[in-house]
Amino acid sequence: MERAEKQDLVASMHETFSAAASVVVVHYDGLTVAEMTALRAGMREVGATLKVTKNRLTRLALKGTEYEGIADLFTGPTAIGYADDAVAAPKALAKFAKGNEKLRILGGGMGDTVLDQAGIKVMASLPSLDELRGKLVGLLQAPAQKLASVTQAPAGQLARVFGAYGDKDAA
Repeated sequence: MERAEKQDLVASMHETFSAAASVVVVHYDGLTVAEMTALRAGMREVGATLKVTKNRLTRLALKGTEYEGIADLFTGPTAIGYADDAVAAPKALAKFAKGNEKLRILGGGMGDTVLDQAGIKVMASLPSLDELRGKLVGLLQAPAQKLASVTQAPAGQLARVFGAYGDKDAA
C-alpha cells in the first residue's frame, strides 16, 4: 500500500470514528471466509458494518476522535464493528460470538466512554432504537385507547338497557 493510499485510509477511518455511535473491537483469528461472510451479512441486517483494520493505521485514525481511549485494544488480528445505532453493532457481534468461539470481543467505546467486554455485553442486551420507538408509540397510544373505550362504554350500556326494555315489552 502506498503512502497516499494509507493517508486516504486513515482519513476515511477518522471520519468513520467521528460519525459512529459506538465502536466494538474484536479478534477474528481462525474464522473462515464463510464465517466472516455470514458475520458481515448479520451486521448489515441490523445496519452495522464490520471492517478488518490495520492496527497502526487505526491508531492514527483514532487520534482526535472520541474513541482515542480504545487505541490500546488494537493488537493482533483485529476488526471493528460500528453503526449509527449505538446498540446495533454490539448486539450483532455478541450474537455471533455466542455461536462461534473464534470471534472474541475485546472491548470498545461509546462516545468518549471506553467499554470492556462486560460493557459491550450490557450494550448488546439493550433494546435497539427501533424497539424503543415501538415501545414509545405503544405507551403514547395506550391512554388514547383507554379513553375511547371509557367514553364508548356508557353509550353501549344505554343501548343494552333500551334493547332489554324493548324485548320485555315485546314479550
